[in-house]
Amino acid sequence: MIKKSLFVVALLSLALAGGCAKGGNGVPPVVTVSVPNNVSSVLVGTSVVATATVTGPSNTAVTWSLSGTGCTGSACGTLTPVTPATTPATATYQAPATTAPNTSPLAVTITATSEDVSTIAGTLQLNVSQVSAVVTPTGAPWATTVTVGQNLAQQFTAVAVPDNAPQTFTWSVTCTGGTNCGTIAKDPTTSGLAVYTAPSSTPSGVVVTATSTVEQSPASDGVATANVTVAPSRLTGTYAFHFSGYDGSNHAVATAGSVTFGSDGTVTSGVEDVVIDGVYHQYTTVSGSYTPSTLTNNNTNNAGTLTLSASGGPTYTYTAVLTSSGIIRMIESDSTGITGSGVMQESAAFTLAKQTFVFGFTGVDPSGNRVGYVGMLPLTESGTISGGLADSNDNGTASSYTSVTGTYSADPSIAGLWHMPLTLTSGTSLDFDFFVAGGATQTKTAPNPLTLYAISKDSTFQALSGSMVYQVPLKTSTCAAPCYNNAAFNGSSISSLTGVHPGVVNSSNVALINGTTDGTSSGTGGTGGFTGNFDQNDNGTILSVSTFPSASQSTSPYTYVATGSSNGRYIFQMLGNPNASPVVAPIPFVLYGSGANRGFLLDQSSSAAMTGAMDPQPTLKNFDYAASELPGTYAASTTINSSSGVTPFVQNLLLTSTGNSTYNVTGTENTGTGDQPLTGAYTIMGTGTGTITLTSPPLPAVATNVIYAIDVATVPNPAYSAAPNYAITDFMMIGTTSGTPSAIIFAQQ
Repeated sequence: MIKKSLFVVALLSLALAGGCAKGGNGVPPVVTVSVPNNVSSVLVGTSVVATATVTGPSNTAVTWSLSGTGCTGSACGTLTPVTPATTPATATYQAPATTAPNTSPLAVTITATSEDVSTIAGTLQLNVSQVSAVVTPTGAPWATTVTVGQNLAQQFTAVAVPDNAPQTFTWSVTCTGGTNCGTIAKDPTTSGLAVYTAPSSTPSGVVVTATSTVEQSPASDGVATANVTVAPSRLTGTYAFHFSGYDGSNHAVATAGSVTFGSDGTVTSGVEDVVIDGVYHQYTTVSGSYTPSTLTNNNTNNAGTLTLSASGGPTYTYTAVLTSSGIIRMIESDSTGITGSGVMQESAAFTLAKQTFVFGFTGVDPSGNRVGYVGMLPLTESGTISGGLADSNDNGTASSYTSVTGTYSADPSIAGLWHMPLTLTSGTSLDFDFFVAGGATQTKTAPNPLTLYAISKDSTFQALSGSMVYQVPLKTSTCAAPCYNNAAFNGSSISSLTGVHPGVVNSSNVALINGTTDGTSSGTGGTGGFTGNFDQNDNGTILSVSTFPSASQSTSPYTYVATGSSNGRYIFQMLGNPNASPVVAPIPFVLYGSGANRGFLLDQSSSAAMTGAMDPQPTLKNFDYAASELPGTYAASTTINSSSGVTPFVQNLLLTSTGNSTYNVTGTENTGTGDQPLTGAYTIMGTGTGTITLTSPPLPAVATNVIYAIDVATVPNPAYSAAPNYAITDFMMIGTTSGTPSAIIFAQQ
């Protein structure tokens, strides 16, 4: 939504006298040209008054002139001296009504030349920008439409670019098939917010349009659209799900399965694996339904209740929030006493093939201590697994396995169920079921890799479960695919980590890391450099915006190194406290990469047993994050908790821009007992880090959270074809209220 190139700083150049020309006081004469607030850009069709300040000569009169890059004459606009003449001299610059589509804004230069000393002049460069608009949601980076259920309401937001453009819009909805397209209603207080309500029918070709009210030619430059599909239900087809949490006695719980929804949101078939306190059950007949929220607010399309009932087993009810691309994030909200968080995605195609997956699993050991597993599994087209790798951390005891074997196969009679028994080493085995979740085919790269949800049937490690993600066969200039050396990890990433506070029962320890790898092996021992900052909430003790390495760490201990040239295994040095006195050294994490700057992480040495994932931040030319890229509707939820003491919740967050650098948060939060209102504000910096402060119940009086932005979607900019606008689609949060433990919170449009 904000293109860095639109923030070009005004060039206020001062031309000094040639030779020995001096003013009356012996000071070299100077002409300075300025505009109010020192703005660097003006919008097409608008005007600004420039002031020329002359120091030195007693005569302050100037001669004005206008020039431009890529324009001549009136195409650059007009510059008219203010009459009668003022002191200091002023002139009105009128920007042209339009600029030709280009790769950058039109640049014009205003020049004021001293009438006393013709060799003395001052200049000011301004950028003339067309207004373009961005509307969200658009369906996510890999989707093309937003699905809206019949009779449901979906909020849309719009932002005008550049930032100093008026944030005022008109809204409309059209369709190509059907007599009722639905309705669009602009919010009475926020022009960049509108609510679309779908009809009871299913029109085709529905388009929601936001148009900037700034007059320009062509007017289409200020138009943004979102394509909408109206369907009987948001959930139709086969979905896989994974859930983890705790029962009322603090025993670990995990479920995973696959269910099929009919066109009306009713579950027609399914299978579910349930592990509670180390006891495994499988239910092969599952019924249930998804019911949208009642029409009591403007976000009914993105919230509802999911019920799954296993024949001969339990019935679980979840409060769910949905992203624009149809991913469901959910918490349990029934009377079973179980609490936790989960995710559900529409299933993708999966077959026996030569393909490699990396995984990240968490659970507890027989004594209730936290355990984590990460690894890499090469799968063959014949259904075998050989040459796999795995690392574990059981309450601080680390183990590595260098020759993992096994098999994988579809269940012969139960659709959606796959089996995967693994042998880690002689006498040590784990038996998993897995279900095919979202993502594209095995050849698809980020940001939508093929994902499988796995759950262990063994009682050795209770509720051991998590995700398996297809490993993209990277290649670099130094090696062919598959290549996972230091050069393959070169760029920015966000790492989210969850663990426990060592020695404290029922504790939570979470961190977010914004790091940059340098892609080199020039350090000692063939290591590369890892720099950035992180926030940590260790069971209520807050370590905020800690930059690593610190200035005192002249030989940085924050490094990374590939342990093999092709298997994707790395060692990263993370966390610690670089600003403490004495400095607390980072701890080693093993990472198995699923793509560039992406993979699963595991603490190798501490009883915190921190696990998590690394996700890449986009590498885009001339791109910085900005607050005006965040407006939109987000489905937010706590992710896997390491403690039953942290209350799971789901949120519908509505982020809006009202102009004048004011960015607001509204929405609802649900902890399983009904919606509560949220209000607040947010900020974000160019690196993608920022804060959200929420001020409404049921949160503390002032609940602060840090933001770590991940993915962005590129949105065409009709004014500048080679300079697209951007919209942030995903971000992570953790709470930073002292004394209040937190989970990792994931938000997605």
